[in-house]
Amino acid sequence: MEAVITVIGRDAVGILGKVCTACAEANANVEEVTQRILKGTFAMIMLVDLSRSELDFTGFAQKMAALGQEMGVDIRCTRQELYEAMHHV
Repeated sequence: MEAVITVIGRDAVGILGKVCTACAEANANVEEVTQRILKGTFAMIMLVDLSRSELDFTGFAQKMAALGQEMGVDIRCTRQELYEAMHHV
């Protein structure tokens, strides 16, 4: 299963590294990443493969949301198939 992770918040050193570390700890493979800094706001979208993760989707999403709270950014996870369905007209 694949998931889309979005991260939005005030730019700070280490956001990408911390999110990637959390993915690695959950055995989630990062497949694609795009990020930008827009007038001091960090914005990132990641596609991760959860097929080898010990966590189910809900557990992984909760882990990422908790990391976001700890870092002061908003981290959300969406199942890839739901993301595609929402954005396909």
